[in-house]
Amino acid sequence: MQVEALSQAEREDALDGLPDWDYEDGRDAITRTFTFDDFNQAFGFMTQVALLAEKANHHPEWSNVYNRVEILLTTHDAGGLSSRDVEMAQAIDALVE
Repeated sequence: MQVEALSQAEREDALDGLPDWDYEDGRDAITRTFTFDDFNQAFGFMTQVALLAEKANHHPEWSNVYNRVEILLTTHDAGGLSSRDVEMAQAIDALVE
């Protein structure tokens, strides 16, 4: 099934519901940095996100340095931000709430 990029109005609505995520205009993507107490917590979080990503077949771009995990979500097949990214961001947020 083809995934479509969000329209400007859909993007704005989605971003209103994701206050902790930042929009990257140049990539039509959303990003968020998560900070934990130590590397073990950060790695455990990454493992949880990896399981979500595999289940959804939608994988983030991310990096980890010690206790910090930076995540970028965009849908390459759609050429930008899609509903899949919004759903993944919501699922990731639920892990840390």
